[in-house]
Amino acid sequence: MGVQKFFGKVVDVNLSNLSCEHRELEHELVVRFIGGKGIGAKILYDELRPGVDPLSPENILIFATGPLTGTIAPTSGRWAVVTKSPHTGIFLDSQVGGHFGAALRRAGVDILIVRGKSEKPVYLYVENGEVKIYDASHLWGKTIFETEDELKKIHPEAKVGSIGPAGENLVTFAIIGFDYYRQAGRGGAGAVMGSKNLKAVVAKPTSELQYFDEKGMKESVKRLLKLIKEHPVMKKRTEIGTPMWVKMANEGGFLPTRNFSRGVFEKADEISGETMKEKIWVRNKACFGCPIACGKLTHVRDGKYKCNEVEGPEYETIALLGSNCEITPIESVAFLNRICDNLGLDTISAGGVVAFAMECFEKGLLGDTDGLELKFGNADAASELLKKIAYRHGIGELFAQGVKKAAEKIGQGSERFAIHVKGLELPGVEPRGSWGMALAFATADRGGCHQRAWTPTAELTGVLPRFSTEGVAKFVKETQDERAVCFSLVLCDFVPFTVQDFAELLYNATGISLSTEEYMLTGERIWNIIRLFNVGEGISRKDDTLPLRIMEQPSPLGPAEGKVITVDILNKMLDEYYALRGWDQNGIPTDETLRRLGLKG
Repeated sequence: MGVQKFFGKVVDVNLSNLSCEHRELEHELVVRFIGGKGIGAKILYDELRPGVDPLSPENILIFATGPLTGTIAPTSGRWAVVTKSPHTGIFLDSQVGGHFGAALRRAGVDILIVRGKSEKPVYLYVENGEVKIYDASHLWGKTIFETEDELKKIHPEAKVGSIGPAGENLVTFAIIGFDYYRQAGRGGAGAVMGSKNLKAVVAKPTSELQYFDEKGMKESVKRLLKLIKEHPVMKKRTEIGTPMWVKMANEGGFLPTRNFSRGVFEKADEISGETMKEKIWVRNKACFGCPIACGKLTHVRDGKYKCNEVEGPEYETIALLGSNCEITPIESVAFLNRICDNLGLDTISAGGVVAFAMECFEKGLLGDTDGLELKFGNADAASELLKKIAYRHGIGELFAQGVKKAAEKIGQGSERFAIHVKGLELPGVEPRGSWGMALAFATADRGGCHQRAWTPTAELTGVLPRFSTEGVAKFVKETQDERAVCFSLVLCDFVPFTVQDFAELLYNATGISLSTEEYMLTGERIWNIIRLFNVGEGISRKDDTLPLRIMEQPSPLGPAEGKVITVDILNKMLDEYYALRGWDQNGIPTDETLRRLGLKG
């Protein structure tokens, strides 16, 4: 029985000529790259020539579910958006939660490819394996929440993904918003949608999924649900969610503060997960098929930052728009979170940009700021700057392409405190306080990203020694490979599952049997084909680096006081990492490695 019965339905939409082509993924392709991130990476590598402008019609936007998306497996609401990033110019996959991915699969499409550019604004409607293209001129200019409201009136049983003004205006860190509060957040997939005049994608689920071994699937799910229920960290995620990390990061000395100038924030308690739970929490909110429910619906009901409900803020948002900008209280962070979600801005990059702008302002490097007092701690100025960025008005134009491009324009030494890797603003870990994350950020496939390998837990529990390079390269490399497959299945990286658990679920869903060794080899294959894509865009060792502040300035206080990731320290970790990967000293996969992974004949 072919895997196509269970996964592999592709619809390829060309907006330039309004055509839709149907096909199925080959069995061998699914075995080698699974789905989600892996299949998206293979399509992008095969079809997109190096040097393509990410905002041109030639770029490809891929909505890629995996063989476990929408199934009864725990946390199966996950899926991936894959494209070439307009923010970094390299590979981008953005992992998405919520309910849209499950709806897309149950609407009869596993992989939706969008290419070309429509002459006018349109949205796609998916049902029963067919894709229809509808006029969206009446939606252009609306926010994400307004767009979803309007489309829900027309398609009440469907799930919606859309862009806001930031995506329409091609802000390079624009998001795609799904189910109101879930996003393809990092790297600017929303701008790619905007460049194609694609306002939204709507999916109406109409069918149930089939399984290769339904009985086995149910038995696996029963066992894994028990594992999740009894796991102490999962209980904490249910209780507080990702903001549980605010206190831990602050106590550990790696909570980004004042544009990553240090890793300790004296007002961390005002924006902690515990404070959020006490002051603005409404209820927990789960993605499709998730027993953890780490999402927190919050509501600021009165006061200066009164706003409608929002899901979050998550830890990363609190770290970047909160401590990194020295903004308190938690109500103000939720207020900024809602602005970003509604206008369509990535909260991580937004926080990095606002903090950078604040430091530039306080150092006297900015000219006309449209009257904004961009001082650290000024939430009002931050909110106005975010709006100006989304609409590219006034000073917003300067920051609409992120800190790297802004620093190139501002000059005057601002490059030394522009906090990014490969153009992507760093997320919520100050690397001088977490040396594992220093290597993880330097080598992540889409730029500064925390989702490819997460080392703080290992460092705080003694699995990895703190402030040391010992064991870091092996830990980061193996975690990246594991995550590459997890993000191709697609399940959530929060689950406490082993490689064997993932492989068991894949077999029950599709009949594809992978040993532990084959599973890890698949992760390597996916990671390396992405590296090949990025090498084609000019990426090499010179780009596997860190912000100058992190490598030049010792941390001034806290547990990481005096620590700095010098060039020598980073190079030591990179040498070990490249050797484990089978890459040469310049970070290029060797022919031997490519042959071993079946990427070269």
